[in-house]
Formats: sequence, C-alpha cells, structure tokens
Amino acid sequence: MTIKANSILIASAIALMLLSGCTRLRAHRGYVVDPVLTTSVSPGIDDKRSVEDMLGRPTFVGQFNESEWFYVSRNTKQLAFSRPKPERQTVLRVRFDERGQVVDVAETGVELAVNLSPDGDATPTLGRERGFFEDLFGNIGAVGAGGPGGPGGPVGPGGGP
Repeated sequence: MTIKANSILIASAIALMLLSGCTRLRAHRGYVVDPVLTTSVSPGIDDKRSVEDMLGRPTFVGQFNESEWFYVSRNTKQLAFSRPKPERQTVLRVRFDERGQVVDVAETGVELAVNLSPDGDATPTLGRERGFFEDLFGNIGAVGAGGPGGPGGPVGPGGGP
C-alpha cells in the first residue's frame, strides 16, 4: 500500500469513529402502554383491584389524594451528548371514589410536558451577597469580640457582672 492509500484509510476510519458518536439514541421509561388494556378500564364497572389486575401497580399514587393513580410512559430521543427530548409521552390518570370504584379515566400526552430550566447552578437566596474572600476571612476577629454576651458585655466571665 502506498502512503496516500494508508492516509485515506486512516482518515476514513477516524471519520467513521467520529460519526458513530452522532447516532440517535432512543429510550423508553415507565409503564408499557397497551392500548387495549388502557381503553378497557371503565368508570362505574371497575374498582381498584380490577384496575391493578389489568394494568398492574401504578407508576405513582396522587400525593394529596390517594384516590388518583397515575401510569406514566415516556419515549425519548437524543443525539450522543445532548439532553433527551420527549418524543412521545402518555399519562393515564385513573380516579376512584371513596368506595374504590373508578370514577374517571383520562389520558394526556406530551403536550403537557414542561422543560424546566434551573436558574444557573446556584439557588437564589435572600440576604446580602458575599464573595469568596468574605466567606473565607469574614469571621476573623468576630469570635471574642465585644458586644452582647462577649467580653466586656452585660455578662462577664463566670456569669456575673
């Protein structure tokens, strides 16, 4: 092989390795939706036990109302080093009355998904802003300084004036 052929072979091998990092990744998380089963849950007919037998345990139960069960399914896609983006999402909400009978079944999709973007890497707090050196050296001289409870303050050593 000539030097030119070797360099072309090496360049194409490097290009293939770089392009392999650009593959689209797909992932599924959560409940595996079976449309036949999810549409067969009927208000007034089914109860908690029959829903659990049909669909399995819910992904989660309502935080403030335990009579709501949620089955969440989500498919995402992403390029190698990017953030996953929802491709398809299904949230099945089953509501029960106080006797455990199904009252309502509602299904929503990816249109209700919200992309939360935190405000930087720090949690905003109220109060004054302190820099690195102020945090590091800010308490020097504060320990044992005069003032209420310190030396020379209202209460002396040993608890007396």
